[in-house]
Amino acid sequence: METPKNQTMVIFGASGDLTYRKLIPALYALYNQKMLPEKFHVLGVSRTAITDEAFQDKMIEGIRKFSENIHLNETQIQEFITHISYFQMDMSSPDEYLRLKNALEEINTKENTQDNYLFYLSTPPSLFSVIAGNLAKADLNNTSKGIKRLIIEKPFGYDLESGLKLNRQLHEAFNENQIYRIDHYLGKETVQNLLVMRFANGIFEPLWNRNYIDHIEITSAESIGVEGRGGYYDGSGALRDMLQNHLLQVVGLTAMEPPSSMDADDIRNETMKVMHSLKPIKEEDVATQVIRGQYTASHVRGESIPGYREEAGVNPESRTETFVAMKFYIDNWRWGGVPFYIRTGKRLPTRVTEVVVHFKPTPQNVFQNDDICKSGNQLIIRIQPDEGILLKFGLKQPGTGFNVKTVNMDFHYSELSNVHLPSAYERLIYDAMIGDSTLYARADAVEAAWEFVAPIQKVWNSDPNQKIYGYPAGTWGTENADALFEEQGTGWRYPCKNLADDGEYCEL
Repeated sequence: METPKNQTMVIFGASGDLTYRKLIPALYALYNQKMLPEKFHVLGVSRTAITDEAFQDKMIEGIRKFSENIHLNETQIQEFITHISYFQMDMSSPDEYLRLKNALEEINTKENTQDNYLFYLSTPPSLFSVIAGNLAKADLNNTSKGIKRLIIEKPFGYDLESGLKLNRQLHEAFNENQIYRIDHYLGKETVQNLLVMRFANGIFEPLWNRNYIDHIEITSAESIGVEGRGGYYDGSGALRDMLQNHLLQVVGLTAMEPPSSMDADDIRNETMKVMHSLKPIKEEDVATQVIRGQYTASHVRGESIPGYREEAGVNPESRTETFVAMKFYIDNWRWGGVPFYIRTGKRLPTRVTEVVVHFKPTPQNVFQNDDICKSGNQLIIRIQPDEGILLKFGLKQPGTGFNVKTVNMDFHYSELSNVHLPSAYERLIYDAMIGDSTLYARADAVEAAWEFVAPIQKVWNSDPNQKIYGYPAGTWGTENADALFEEQGTGWRYPCKNLADDGEYCEL
C-alpha cells in the first residue's frame, strides 16, 4: 500500500457524532495497519469549548466503542491519541481563519507535516461554501505550499439549482481536483468489487447487456426511522437523502462501460456517461414511474413504532417521503430497453443494500415445476450487511424425473478470516490522503444526478394531488411499488426472510 505524504487532517465540526462514531475510529484503524503518514496530526475544529484532554478522552471512547474489524491495542490507542488536538473557533467568521492558520503552522513546525492539509467538512451543508471561501481567503487553498484537499459530506445541494450554486462557490475557492465529495456507499468493498467482477472475468462481461439481462433492481433498506432527526429529514426525504446520490452512483458503477484504465478520471468518465444516458422522466410520467410512501404506526417485533408524522420535529401534515421506488431506462447501446428498478426507505424490515441482476429466462421451458427457467437466473451483489455475491441457478433434484431446484453459489467476505475488511470511511479517508478520487463524486456527475431527479421534485412540489402512500413500519414499503413491474411480470426481490429478533441479520 502507498504511504500517504506527511499531512495534517483538519476536521470541521469535530464535536459532532460523525467524528466520534466514524472518522476517528477509521483513522485509528489506518494507524493500526500502519497506513497513515509517518508524520501526521488530526486537528478537531468546532465552536464547542472543549480542552484537548477532554476531546482526546471522547475520541478514545469512540475508538473503543465503534472500531470495526480491528483488534484494539490500548498502548497503541494512547500513542495514536497524542496526534490529536482540538481548536475552538467560529467557523463562519473569516477572522478566525487567521488564528487557525497560525495553529496549523505551529503543528506543521512541530510535527513536520510539510504544509499538507486535508480539510474534512463534517458540518451542516450551509457551512460548506462558507468554510471553503474562508480557507481560500486565509491562503489555505494554496497548492504551491503543499497539498490542500477538501472533503465534503452530502448533501451536495438540495436540487439542481442549489447543486449548481454549491459547485460554483466551491470552485471559486478550490480547484475541482482538490475537492472530494464523499459518498460512503462507494467505499463499501462490494461496490468496488463490482468493477473487478465485471472487468476481470470473461464469464460476466459478455452477458452484461440487453441481450441477456432482463432487468436490474437495486435496494437500499433501513430498519431505523428518523432517529431524532425529524426536523432535518422532513426537509430532505428519501429522494434527496438516498436515491439522488447513493443509489444513482451505484447505478453508474453497475451500468458503466469498461474504462481504458483504472485511473480515477477514466473510471469517473465512464460513470458520467451513464448519468448522461439516463432517460429523462417526463413530468406527466412521474406518477407511473415513481412511487413514494411514508411509514405509519405499527408493531414491529413486539415494539410499538410511531408513524412518521408522529415523530418529533416532523410536520403532522408532512408529505415528505420515507420510501421511494422508481423505474427508469438508460438510453445507450448496452442497456437499450432494459428497465432499472431502484428503491429505498426507512422503517423497512431490516438494513440491507444489494444489486440484483435478473437474467432473461430460457427461450423454452422444457422442465416441469421449474421456477428458475420461468423467472431467469439471478446474480445478487450484497453491499451490506454480510457483504458478498450470490448466483442463483437451477440443478436437478436427486431421484427420478427432471425436477429442477434453485441452488445458490455464494461468496461472503466474512469467510476471509485472515483479511481485514476496511470500513467505508477508512477506505475513503485513505484514498483522499493519497489523492485517489476514484470513489468520490465529481461535480458534473452530481449535477447530472440532480438534473435527472428535477422533474420528480418539480411535480411533487407543485401538484398536491400527487399521491403519497402509507405503509406500516416493518414492511417492505407500499404495495403500489409492485405496479412498476407490470411489464416484467415479476416483482421486487424480498431478501432477509429469516430475520433474527433484532431484525439485523440478513442472509444472502
